[in-house]
Amino acid sequence: MLTKNEAIKYLSDVPSEQCFWVNNGPILKNMDELASTLPELNDEIFRYHVNNEKNDFSSWIKNSIGDQKLANELLSSKNKDSFLKKIKNRLNSLKKKAG
Repeated sequence: MLTKNEAIKYLSDVPSEQCFWVNNGPILKNMDELASTLPELNDEIFRYHVNNEKNDFSSWIKNSIGDQKLANELLSSKNKDSFLKKIKNRLNSLKKKAG
């Protein structure tokens, strides 16, 4: 069961050395920034980070943010709309839990 402290941690900025560098794009420091950046990414850049060989966003959420649940959910998403929906749903539940 997710605790309030875990929710707050997952919503927080990661340390600068753990920021996500989008290929030819912005540098992300939290999940809110990922959610707001995804719609703006063109398909080529999204596929650079999410393809049959890798899922950079899932790895970043797992290893830098620490949200194993969302990271695992994203592994099954291969298109941007599905990806964004899962991230927004998780953000909403985290924000409710964090108060």
